[in-house]
Amino acid sequence: MKTYIRRREKNKELVVLYGGWGVDENLLIPLCTDDHDFILFYDYSADEALLLPEIKPYSKITLIGWSFGVWTAGYMLSKTSIKPDIKIAVGGTPNPVDNKYGIPLSLIERKLNTLTEKDINKFFYRMFGNKNYYFINKERIPHRTLKSLVDELRWLYNRMTEYSEQDFKWDYAVIPEKDRIFPVKSQLNYWKNHTETETIVLPMQHYIFQNWTSYFDFINFVTGQKSASKN
Repeated sequence: MKTYIRRREKNKELVVLYGGWGVDENLLIPLCTDDHDFILFYDYSADEALLLPEIKPYSKITLIGWSFGVWTAGYMLSKTSIKPDIKIAVGGTPNPVDNKYGIPLSLIERKLNTLTEKDINKFFYRMFGNKNYYFINKERIPHRTLKSLVDELRWLYNRMTEYSEQDFKWDYAVIPEKDRIFPVKSQLNYWKNHTETETIVLPMQHYIFQNWTSYFDFINFVTGQKSASKN
């Protein structure tokens, strides 16, 4: 596992993001601002020792799990000293390799043995949603080798099939209804059974963050949906 950390002494808020499969910091740090500290976890290809700086006393910590990162956050967060105030699941479920609540098991197993560079290019195209968004985000496309992607997928597959149940409560679940990576039906099937989680369905793509200029804007939008529903 790899970790990207960005800290500013003056900052009082922290955003922690567990990325999905196949990403790197190039895709996700553009939404960082100098107004918050940021920790990104990605490339889950080994059980590496997790070394984090001492977590200073923040006024607010927001956790975002995106795609397979929804499961990974539930699996790994307890190994850290991070205690989030707000937890937002985006474009995924805690059962990501599942015929009803995730991506079909047969598809993952097939890709473990047949993944090609062509598959990876197609994956990023579908992640951004369409040709237009692909070219808009071309500078953000992750720079990963095929071997690192296969290693990561195998690690995730092995862990997810071993640890499919999680006692982890999410405050919000954001479902991109134009998602071409993580089946929308699977997301709806899972979150409708979890009334403790506020579900928000948006007409957006799997890489949903392209619709905001910063993580603060995204977080404020999500948390504002619950406030609006009460009025």
